[in-house]
Amino acid sequence: MLVAVALAAGVASAAVAQPVAAGTSATARFGTAAVSNDARDTVDWVMRSRDNQALPFVVIDKVNAVVFAFDGAGVLRGTAPALLGLARGDDSVPGIGQRKLATITPAERTTPAGRFQASIGADFEQDILWIDYAAALSLHPVIAGRRIDDRAGRLASATPGDNRISYGCVNVPARFYDGVIKPLFTGTVGIVYILPETRLLRSVFAMTTASSAPDAVPH
Repeated sequence: MLVAVALAAGVASAAVAQPVAAGTSATARFGTAAVSNDARDTVDWVMRSRDNQALPFVVIDKVNAVVFAFDGAGVLRGTAPALLGLARGDDSVPGIGQRKLATITPAERTTPAGRFQASIGADFEQDILWIDYAAALSLHPVIAGRRIDDRAGRLASATPGDNRISYGCVNVPARFYDGVIKPLFTGTVGIVYILPETRLLRSVFAMTTASSAPDAVPH
């Protein structure tokens, strides 16, 4: 597990990274941020293949409960911890976007892996980034929720072990959403890459070139 104390403490208030010049390596693109091999390989592939089509993009590392936001040139604009679906898994239950929350079981509360075209929208007057509208999957500022859930406390903790609580949506600090995500996606669509946690990386993304480490199913 990555998300170190420095990441949880500093990023919980929305870390905005210093820009890294376009054209540099994937390693340099992340600056001093803690990053997994899968996240690094994904960004490297995106930039080599131009899969983002020069659009802003976000990489969500579910295993480590962290979000990386890049502009269209691949410059890291910010990182933040995230709250994710309660259940581990890389697929959404068919039709889940049309169901009431009260009918969704704990085992169905997954954050699916994949490549998604995302855009700014609204849900009950809350500003959000729609990742998959049909599945009711979005990235948005953390909600208060039930007091027992302690979502703010989970975001601020030093490890990702307690970051699984949502119905599938990705919750991030409000300052990170307002200061990084919203400016990147205002007036344009973008791409969101959600990394798998039970499947191999290359079974989700069409990677065809060598990477920094062999595929491994996350623990």
